[in-house]
Amino acid sequence: MSDFFVHSFNTLSHGLLGYAVPFLFVLTIVVFFHELGHFLVARWAGVRVLTFSLGFGPELVGFNDRHGTRWKISAIPLGGYVKFFGDESEASTPSAEKLAAMTAEERAGSFHHKKVGPRAAIVAAGPIANFILGALIFAGMALYYGKPSTIARVDGVVADGAAAAAGFKIGDVVVEIDGKPIESFADMQRIVATSAGSALVFQVKRDGAVVSLTATPALLERKDPFGNSHKVGVLGVEHKSQVGEASTTPVGIGEALKIGGEQVWFIITSTFKFLGSLFIGQGNPNEVSGVLGIAKMSGQAASAGFQFVINLCAVLSVSIGLLNLFPIPLLDGGHLLFYSAEVVRGRPLSERTQEMGFRIGLGLVLMLMVFATYNDILRMAAS
Repeated sequence: MSDFFVHSFNTLSHGLLGYAVPFLFVLTIVVFFHELGHFLVARWAGVRVLTFSLGFGPELVGFNDRHGTRWKISAIPLGGYVKFFGDESEASTPSAEKLAAMTAEERAGSFHHKKVGPRAAIVAAGPIANFILGALIFAGMALYYGKPSTIARVDGVVADGAAAAAGFKIGDVVVEIDGKPIESFADMQRIVATSAGSALVFQVKRDGAVVSLTATPALLERKDPFGNSHKVGVLGVEHKSQVGEASTTPVGIGEALKIGGEQVWFIITSTFKFLGSLFIGQGNPNEVSGVLGIAKMSGQAASAGFQFVINLCAVLSVSIGLLNLFPIPLLDGGHLLFYSAEVVRGRPLSERTQEMGFRIGLGLVLMLMVFATYNDILRMAAS
């Protein structure tokens, strides 16, 4: 048992040292844009912003701008926050007594004295900024590298696989899946990988005609180029690129933005598919990653090249934006849930109710973090 812990410690310490810099680079960009969304809309709504912090805890370095906002970098670089005038804490919880004692001039710049609409817009702006950042990164990569194009041709069918059971044949070219046009083999792989257990309707070209086939990808374990094991949907077909077949097509700004938006939507829908599979007992909860897992992916992406780091930044930005919209008190979605209740009731929830909600939310977030970190440690120790 002691050897296991020694090996685990050595693996983790070696890995964390190599992953820290790219992880902090990726996380800082994502957090900065998230908080910038809150900040810009708050300024637009006339709310005084007291603090814009990258990280938590003691301040390392900072300055005040001409509007009185303290911009700072804090000691614990695992997130960030924007603190508004009227906030009692970094979680934007108010103090009823202090709010009631404000003058008319102070109330004009107080976040909690704004109407529900502006408050909701300020809160939602963070996740929206994450979606925009992801879309712009994906669009920029499409604009720079072009759109990959490799015909989605079936060059082999695995016996006893989902494709064989559905009637796929060598030479079939997939042109559509569930009504979505398929322009490359990578397009097909991406959809199949996130659709294990779901019946997909394929339109394939065969001998000049279009044939409709229905296949259900199987959930199998596969290794990525870095040796990490993942359970993904597998159709059971093979593709062999021929000389000169793989190419990239240049795209304009409009097409690049469309690609960026599609990529963001794909990540969102794939996330909900995964959560749905967990809910019905088909998904693998061990696939949930935390800070250590993200750090490891950042280091691996950095070793592969800057393009992969930027791509991870886009994926992580969309994922964090979506996570923050979940209706859990303490997250942005929890605030929006409280505002929805305020609209229905005609008045805010009581301070006690909100406090209880934030405590429950904190408990849920901490449990998720512990569970994800436990998964990360097991994966890293086994590698």
